[in-house]
Amino acid sequence: MKAKKKLFGGLWMLLLIVLLAACGGNSDAGADGDKKDSGDDSGSDKQVTLTYARGVDTRNSTDKLIKAFEEKHPNIKIKYQEMPSDSGEQHDQYVTAFSAKSSEIDVFDADVIWPAEFAQANYVLDLDRFIEADDIDMDAYFPGPVKAGNFNGKQWAMPKFIDAGVLFYRSDIVKNPPKTWDELIDQASKLQGKKGTKYGYLMQASQYEGLVTNAIEFIGAYGGAILDEDQNVVVDSPETVKAIEKMQKVVGSDFVPGNILNFTEIETESSFIEGNAVFARNWPYLQNSANDKEKSKIAGNVDFTTIPAGDNGSASALGGWMSMINRNTKHPKEAWEFVKFMTGPEGQKITAVEGGSAPTLPDLYDDEEVQESGVLFGDPDFVEVLNNAIPRPVSPIYQKISDIMQIELSKALTGDISAKEAASNMQKEIEKAMKD
Repeated sequence: MKAKKKLFGGLWMLLLIVLLAACGGNSDAGADGDKKDSGDDSGSDKQVTLTYARGVDTRNSTDKLIKAFEEKHPNIKIKYQEMPSDSGEQHDQYVTAFSAKSSEIDVFDADVIWPAEFAQANYVLDLDRFIEADDIDMDAYFPGPVKAGNFNGKQWAMPKFIDAGVLFYRSDIVKNPPKTWDELIDQASKLQGKKGTKYGYLMQASQYEGLVTNAIEFIGAYGGAILDEDQNVVVDSPETVKAIEKMQKVVGSDFVPGNILNFTEIETESSFIEGNAVFARNWPYLQNSANDKEKSKIAGNVDFTTIPAGDNGSASALGGWMSMINRNTKHPKEAWEFVKFMTGPEGQKITAVEGGSAPTLPDLYDDEEVQESGVLFGDPDFVEVLNNAIPRPVSPIYQKISDIMQIELSKALTGDISAKEAASNMQKEIEKAMKD
């Protein structure tokens, strides 16, 4: 009898051990009974591989960035996944992957107009907890890109590099570049024809995204806005109407090409470096191409300044790229370490020196190596341009807003509707789109 009791007791203890082991083996189960992703090795010293996606890097700065990071974080390896050079194609591929909850990509670079859309769609991680834990000073960055990565009071993207609208001019013709739009109109009219020029001013007025960036600069300069901080549509205002009227005056003048409504960045660059214009609005890259002796007829005679000011000062449309983390990454803490490095001083310096991209950290423009790596990086006026950069409407339906603006602004510039009608139409259509 005692033997039976001992045997029964032994079997019971064995069964209890098996049950406890089974429970312990399912410690990753969620409250709904589904097993949580056990791939998160965050915080451990276990080897982790992250996939980082970005567009084509023609200068191979990404390889050097990754190498520098891996040297500091030997337990984290970065697999670089090259995306298409076209940002629209990149966007669509990301949407396809993230909507399917794919964890293949951990970290990716995003166009400054994407963060709100991706945040609203629940594709990406809110970064505030990481920022707070590591005491990252967001005030150390230019305000424009920080704002572009913020939606509903949360930071979803870290600024990586920046672009902004710039006013280029012929330094052999212009003695004192214009500070206001009225001064530009006056000088463009008077100086047109000098040194063989055909036009006083070039801009992007074709019905595409470039028209929106030009309009944002006019609207910002005169104190208008498309959306306020609470996502209310505020485009129908006296300030916006005045800005559109100023655009109409420029586009309708005799000092712009007769086909200005077909001009994109490509036509602007081509015409300017051919020596056809006194002034041209474009992105910073034009400084390099305009001074390239092999393809530019005006090399050595080009300078730049801030976009002309209106009643509310100067405003440059923000461009550039941000770094974001896929919500479904299996390694959020390691992903943050990589994002923090790329968008911090060391990572941004590598991107500037090796890749030629403008840092989002103002202090880096005091670094001698950074100054020597780019024509504009050592110029205080360029830093002022970046400081004046304002984002396009931060909204999860930005593309719809852009389409509406392109249509109504084009109608105004062709004279089909007035500036007041354009502002009113944009107000109604954008409000409708946001409700839908």
